[in-house]
Amino acid sequence: MSRKTASARPGQDRASLYDEITGKIIAELVAGRLPWVQPWGTAAAKAPLAMPKNAATGRQYSGINVLILWGAVIEHGFPAQSWLTFRQALGLGGNVRKGEHGTTVVYADRFTPEDEKRRARETGEEAAAIPFLKRFTVFNAAQCENLPADVAAVAPPLPPDLIEPRVETLIRATGVDFRIGGNRAFYAPDPDFVMVPPPQAYFEPINWHRTALHELGHASGHPSRLGRDLTGAFGTKKYAFEELVAEMNAAFCCASLGIVPTVRHADYIGSWLEVMREDNRAVVRAASQASKAADWILGFLPEADAGTHAASTAEAA
Repeated sequence: MSRKTASARPGQDRASLYDEITGKIIAELVAGRLPWVQPWGTAAAKAPLAMPKNAATGRQYSGINVLILWGAVIEHGFPAQSWLTFRQALGLGGNVRKGEHGTTVVYADRFTPEDEKRRARETGEEAAAIPFLKRFTVFNAAQCENLPADVAAVAPPLPPDLIEPRVETLIRATGVDFRIGGNRAFYAPDPDFVMVPPPQAYFEPINWHRTALHELGHASGHPSRLGRDLTGAFGTKKYAFEELVAEMNAAFCCASLGIVPTVRHADYIGSWLEVMREDNRAVVRAASQASKAADWILGFLPEADAGTHAASTAEAA
């Protein structure tokens, strides 16, 4: 394959991948479903509440791949959140069953062509990296056979009595100025503090923890932390995008902590649709930022718990 052809096709493939992914998310939102809040508590959900992970490496998937794989688990009724490529299944002594269809996930990164490196050396300028998006196919562990018992095993859910104390410990460990009071939950970027009403103000106490994780997601974007753009005023596309990041972050944190995710701000669906229809990369970027926010928050788990929070896949969007 010539260099010219190789450089033309990735761009086309990248655009079609973004369109394909965004189209699926838009279809779910139009139907009134949020892909990052799956019906884990219903009969449709056979898999345990958890983040999807690669069964061969133990790494958690991140970004848009979390939504893609959660969606596949619900759609096909898989009993596990573990995934493998065809070769990884063979490498573990097993195989994908004949006739099974895989799920397409994506890997995004950047590379610098040799010509660009040479130009940069000659001019003294910084070399420009070209983004690429690669698709590959994975199979749920339930679609494979002859895998080692520990790979195919389904991890038991966390004991319910461990959930709330862990979240409260996590909030303190982040060092974020977290205040309890008032009658509405919000994050104030300039003074840099989170305010959440007291637990008794919520119909279900666990909703207090879901709300706290959502607002901590906003706080993770402060310049002293992950440095996201938090300047969007209410009603703007910037504001809608940041809410999308915080929503997905809360869902990723909840799933990692054994808390069933719920919709915190369904009234923003219209503005999210507007953002996605205007920019086919928006939902991929939001999911990537949400993964980074969740990684930052969950990085404060005590060592014993942090060991279960596997390193995310290297995914740039």
